[in-house]
Amino acid sequence: MNYAVPVAPVTSLDIAGSGDAFPVNRIFCVGRNYAAHAREMGKDPERDPPFFFMKPACAAVRAGEGETRIPYPPMTSNFHHEIELVVAIGRGGKNISVDEALSYVYGYAVGLDMTRRDLQLDAREKGRPWEFGKSFRDSAPIGPIHSVASVGHITGGEIALAVNGQPRQRSNVSELIWSVAESIAYLSQYEALEPGDIIMTGTPEGVNAVSSGDLMEGFVEGLGAIRVRVTA
Repeated sequence: MNYAVPVAPVTSLDIAGSGDAFPVNRIFCVGRNYAAHAREMGKDPERDPPFFFMKPACAAVRAGEGETRIPYPPMTSNFHHEIELVVAIGRGGKNISVDEALSYVYGYAVGLDMTRRDLQLDAREKGRPWEFGKSFRDSAPIGPIHSVASVGHITGGEIALAVNGQPRQRSNVSELIWSVAESIAYLSQYEALEPGDIIMTGTPEGVNAVSSGDLMEGFVEGLGAIRVRVTA
């Protein structure tokens, strides 16, 4: 088939311990999935059904060994970090049960949901979509994906982020309001999951702004760390 315009390159992520790459299809993000973060955003952390928003595949940035750089995005003066456990889906399915959900997971990684908070909150107050606040290029630096075969399933463990060496966020993956399995099962009722889909599972409390030059260091226990610097 001949395409009328150049085809965009496939976005992919590193796979730990392998020369292969994981192709990114879609990025689903669970909103307010830690109770303390829900409170700091001014919302009730009761266990209501989860909600999701999306980022484009081009939001994903390989954050491998060493320091990764992302640009400070335009049209914001309040650029926030959100450290998250990332789930990589390895096979497709719909109406997945909670008991079967983890069998659809290829692996796990450490990631950042970078947010133009001023644009997000302005949209929320006006009842408008969040896209300009959340869904933009280079807004999801993600470390190497660790296969389930190598690390098992991540159901607990420390999750934390520091900026310029100063602690900002710290919690435990076990504190997720909706677990990985529950999030997969719920999402699959609305949208058939496909190989290459990414689920960002939510961030703990302590989100805050970063500036050009700041270095973010985030980790999830069992998955290593990523180092991401914001550039002008």
